[in-house]
Amino acid sequence: MASNSHQEPWLLENGNVKSLSKEMRHGRTAHNMSSSSLRKKSDLTLVSRVPYACLRQFLANLQEVILGTKLFALFPAIPLAILADSYAFGRPWVFALSLLGLVPLAERVSFLTEQIAYYTGPTVGGLLNATCGNATELIIAILALKDRKISVVKYSLLGSVLSNLLLVLGTSLFCGGIANLSKEQKYDRRQADVNSLLLLLALLCHLLPMLFRYSGESDALNTAESALQLSRASSIVMLIAYAAYIVFQLWTHRQLFEAQEESEEDGDAVEETAVIGFWSGFTWLVGMTLIIALLSEYVVATIEDASDSWGLSVSFLSIILLPIVGNAAEHAGAIIFAFKNKLDITLGVALGSAAQIAMFVVPLCVVVAWIMGIKMDLDFNILETCSLALSIIATAFTLQDGTSHYIKGLVLLLCYIVIGACFFVSKTPFNQANIINSGIKMTTEAAFRA
Repeated sequence: MASNSHQEPWLLENGNVKSLSKEMRHGRTAHNMSSSSLRKKSDLTLVSRVPYACLRQFLANLQEVILGTKLFALFPAIPLAILADSYAFGRPWVFALSLLGLVPLAERVSFLTEQIAYYTGPTVGGLLNATCGNATELIIAILALKDRKISVVKYSLLGSVLSNLLLVLGTSLFCGGIANLSKEQKYDRRQADVNSLLLLLALLCHLLPMLFRYSGESDALNTAESALQLSRASSIVMLIAYAAYIVFQLWTHRQLFEAQEESEEDGDAVEETAVIGFWSGFTWLVGMTLIIALLSEYVVATIEDASDSWGLSVSFLSIILLPIVGNAAEHAGAIIFAFKNKLDITLGVALGSAAQIAMFVVPLCVVVAWIMGIKMDLDFNILETCSLALSIIATAFTLQDGTSHYIKGLVLLLCYIVIGACFFVSKTPFNQANIINSGIKMTTEAAFRA
């Protein structure tokens, strides 16, 4: 593109402007396209006048990474959260500031993985996106597991799936339908069918451990142990299925997942030139991940205090608030592309993220808990599992005909509001929630001692 020909070569470590080849453009995922909608070009005129090459490169990278997003105004929340924790300003404030700080960090991780993909190629870039696409949720889950807060793990991951299927997709279809009343909205059903099939497999793996509690067995110890073993076996199966999905997405059927490119008449065409070098991108990615880990630790440590202070249940904060904030940038991008009638990108973001959480992050947490000696299973309780089942079914029915209009989005959005209201009125104490989410472990321990 002509607008990209003025990139300064000193900006990159190798001295060359790295352009996006045709093959790499075909490898761009919906996540990349969605996140790019929140980026903005940086004016490097002043930076280019700095006489020292190392300082010039650092300032240029700093400007691209920190100021290259429309969410840069939220970056001050990061040092404020650290100060609030260091000076014991108030644990609910630490929780709120940490959540705000995670918003731009999640978008920047997507930006950095895309920058690295300019040098590694579309396949490795796709693998990076497949593993780092939901880095915030994964880090929060692992840290919560470390503190043995299994309820937070289950609630937050369930909330991520629900928000992607109902809130993001519903809002996108509703806004896109209203903005394109005079146009016929179509999308490729094939990608939606694959993701829906994966979600149904994940639902089966969640249903069976829960049904063990209602199977009529009188031996509580054997029931809990069987459910745990089934959960671990199912998690391995889900990880294998996700690996096959990655092969399907990046190699054998990549054409089904190619994101729509911005047309020339769009005023905000996607940037197609690398703006930072490979090692700079890698270093920034590691740094951003460490900061996400720090803020996630604050979130996990202060969520109960925020629950008590605000009068909201831990289930509501974990299922509704955490996923909305953690994926706010990606969700906003999906809605923006729905306005532009690019529903393939919107569906790729919403369904792709939901499938990634359900088929990769959840089973990975079960396996990690297994390694840590923690008994985490796939039994998310009847209320949570039924909410998941109805959400997947409603989404599958919505996407069955390959067309969209605003009433479909409105119904999905109203479903999310009803589910959110359900968990809002739920006042289950955190300790009791831990007992419930561990199934009948308290009963089994008593039976074992007897």
